[in-house]
Amino acid sequence: MPELEETPGAAGGGKPDLFFEEEDLQYEEEILRNPFSVKCWIRYIEFKQNAPRHVLNLIYERALKELPGSYKLWYNYLKQRRKQVKTRCVTDPSYEEVNNCHERALVFMHKLSPENAEEYIEYLRSIDRLDEAALRLATVVNDERFVSKEGKSNYQLWHELCDLISQNPDKVKSLNVGAIIRGGLTRFTDQLGKLWCSLADYYIRSGHFEKARDVYEEAIQTVMTVRDFTQVFDSYAQFEESMIAAKMETTSELGQEEEDDVDLELRLARFEQLITRRPLLLNSVLLRQNPHNVHEWHKRVKLYEGKPREIINTYTEAVQTVDPFKATGKTHTLWVSFAKFYEDNGQIEDARTIFEKATKVNFKQVDDLACVWCEYGEMELRHENYDQALRILRKATAIPAKKAEYFDASEPVQNRVYKSLKVWSMLADLEESLGTFKSTKAVYDRILDLRIATPQIIINYALFLEEHTYFEESFKAYERGISLFRWPNVYDIWNTYLTKFIDRYGGKKLERARDLFEQALDGCPQKYAKTIYLLYAKLEEEFGLARHAMAVYERATRAVQPSEQYEMYNIFIKRAAEIYGVTHTRSIYEKAIEVLSDEHAREMCQRFADMECKLGEIDRARAIYSYCSQICDPRTTGSFWQTWKDFEIRHGNEDTIREMLRIKRSVQATYNTQVNFMASQMLKVSSNATGTVSDLAPGQSGMDDMKLLEQRAEQLAAEAERDKPRAKEKILFVRSDASRSELAALSRQANPDEIDIEEEEEEGESEENEPDEVQLEQQSVPSAVFGGLKTD
Repeated sequence: MPELEETPGAAGGGKPDLFFEEEDLQYEEEILRNPFSVKCWIRYIEFKQNAPRHVLNLIYERALKELPGSYKLWYNYLKQRRKQVKTRCVTDPSYEEVNNCHERALVFMHKLSPENAEEYIEYLRSIDRLDEAALRLATVVNDERFVSKEGKSNYQLWHELCDLISQNPDKVKSLNVGAIIRGGLTRFTDQLGKLWCSLADYYIRSGHFEKARDVYEEAIQTVMTVRDFTQVFDSYAQFEESMIAAKMETTSELGQEEEDDVDLELRLARFEQLITRRPLLLNSVLLRQNPHNVHEWHKRVKLYEGKPREIINTYTEAVQTVDPFKATGKTHTLWVSFAKFYEDNGQIEDARTIFEKATKVNFKQVDDLACVWCEYGEMELRHENYDQALRILRKATAIPAKKAEYFDASEPVQNRVYKSLKVWSMLADLEESLGTFKSTKAVYDRILDLRIATPQIIINYALFLEEHTYFEESFKAYERGISLFRWPNVYDIWNTYLTKFIDRYGGKKLERARDLFEQALDGCPQKYAKTIYLLYAKLEEEFGLARHAMAVYERATRAVQPSEQYEMYNIFIKRAAEIYGVTHTRSIYEKAIEVLSDEHAREMCQRFADMECKLGEIDRARAIYSYCSQICDPRTTGSFWQTWKDFEIRHGNEDTIREMLRIKRSVQATYNTQVNFMASQMLKVSSNATGTVSDLAPGQSGMDDMKLLEQRAEQLAAEAERDKPRAKEKILFVRSDASRSELAALSRQANPDEIDIEEEEEEGESEENEPDEVQLEQQSVPSAVFGGLKTD
């Protein structure tokens, strides 16, 4: 904030504007050299003793401003002031001035220290001497060395000053309120809303309502933040509402006249207009924050909907203001929207003018200029000016006098747009629709020469040639595209090329087709190999040799991703079975089980075993189940063991069932000794109610957890050893854990060889808990049966 205004000529060390004589020059120069010397001021005062009293008082004031703590100056000054009013009446105003001088002397010499200025200001406010309080507070605010004892910042003190002078305009006369607050507007730029409201409040309390309205209007047109705008706008709206309320109250008390009606209608209209203007005013605030915000310019245009002149002015201001290199958003959209506005209103020539100007703007990105050219051409197409659209796109793709690389930011976009694929793609579409075969082919060739083609452009070019029966030219286009791209971008080209080639020639050019497939598969990533291999195998099946097709399928199982191998093996097995028969699939199943993950290998084993069952190879199927069991944890793969059990019930006997159970226990013991199952096993042991004391309280037995696990593993291994089948005299086709009633029911089944045996109890059960073996009745065999081999 600037220093508060002082009486003219009262600046410390400066020369007075009045009553200056030539003899004063040497004293003034001496004071200028050393304004803080009491002797210089005393000599000057002694020299001016005979001067008029107001001149002498002015010199004293100047001296005390520089030396407010000088006792000698204050003593002489007060003595001089008392002498000046000695002969006057006590009611003379001069006495009040002398008293004020004494008060000031007491302030500077005795009563208050500089750090206690806030206490003095508060005292002045309490006795309603607000003018002097404002002066003291202004002095504190202007003193950069002042430190508030109450911890207030300079802004807080300054805000107190603004509140004091704005809320008491009739009591504060010594300060220029408008100048002070406006000075704060330049000093505290982050609190403009409060300051503007304080200034308007000052004029409202002073009765200058139109001046207050001008302040509000100036504020909402200059604030830079939404917060400040909200403060000012809310205060402005409240002011207008209070003015309307006051007018209505006055009218109701004094009676209604015609002039009052007009004034009230005016105020209502003004308030309604203010509320209506709010979105536009807020948009202005955001644009003052960032004049290069393209989105806010578009919003501003929408706010002017239905007002063509304002829309045109807004677009004009926008395209002149926004810098493409500083813009937030796409600058070209302003030009395009501007041209579309003219187009929508039937002014095509004006729209063309806008587009022509837009093509000369130095945009930040080449794509922006390309969009302008494309929109220009589309506008002509909408109005069926096809030749004009072609001319525009040909002009856009013309080679400039100075060529430049597409990403060379040092060159203007006009020199780089000839490499924009967006413009070339639109030109190619127009040439296909409106041009000749020759012109269209030239456009596509030019795109390939510039090396800006995409796989889709290649495919479009080849399909275009194919439509005009230029098949070999079409294949050459595919070849050119393949040479431009690498995997994975070339996948679509290869897929389309191979499909079209097979559709065209079938088996007529089989060797050439094989060469193409081998070329495509060379370096092909696993992710894209499946489709090409299947297409290759289909070619061999339909037009080639079956063994070649099988070789392709076999290669495919190794080339695809691991997640696709299972599906690929399924296809391989199905095709092999259809071509050579199911017996030919055995080697494929074996290979699949070897390379697939455990989950897929289990499923493949079950399918393999099921196939062997259908072929009557029971022993083969049992061997497959036995092999698969090594990767089947009974805890997580119960379905496999159930399938094997059902198989043994249908096709096995007691020994095979016991062998299955032995294998199951062995596998379970193997998984139990693995690290992955130690924690769960310990938990199970510790929670087993039938366990030993050491099982229930491992910490109390003195053994560590690892030792417990080792003991448990040994126990399970022993149980597995006990479960091995023992040699018996006879093979009993009965269930090992069946009751007699169940055996009777079993004998009544359609298939007497089919045995339904339940799974043995969980691990940890002792052999004593197993049911007793069913004893069958035996009869004696006549001795004649044995002949001479019978011994005593």
